[in-house]
Amino acid sequence: MALNLDYVNQLCCLIDSSERCKNPAGNASYSRRIQKTVSERKLKLSLNPDANHIYICDFHKARIQSARSKRKRKDSDDVDTDDEVQQHDVDLYQLQLQTLRRYKKHFKIPTRPNMNKAQLACSISKHFRTIPIREKEIITYFIYMVKSGLNKIDQPKNGYNSANNYE
Repeated sequence: MALNLDYVNQLCCLIDSSERCKNPAGNASYSRRIQKTVSERKLKLSLNPDANHIYICDFHKARIQSARSKRKRKDSDDVDTDDEVQQHDVDLYQLQLQTLRRYKKHFKIPTRPNMNKAQLACSISKHFRTIPIREKEIITYFIYMVKSGLNKIDQPKNGYNSANNYE
């Protein structure tokens, strides 16, 4: 079994911010998956058209790997504890502009005036990611509420509403 050592004595095949990388190529290649990561993360890297190989240096390999989103593997043996706080991505761009404005007002998020929907969704998503959730606790509470037929919106029949004092 022969090892493929084409990358030995070659320079990295990437152009970084309009400059050819002068680092020696490593054993990682510039695959389609890596190209996708580079374009999604808007890294200023491109394949040098003059290079006769697709091997990249260890510096760029590490930079691309650090730009990837950190995901937990589905087959991971790690077990979540009840105290563990998890972060989830939510697409706030799907919400209406008025809903985004109400969220901003409710949480008193400082933003500049007259922001468009995309800018507002971006600043709100930054805030939203800072709110910790305890997923197992929330799911357990949800199942309890569904099985018991309760709803937080349901009010007592006597007309008293604790939020407004009276309906």
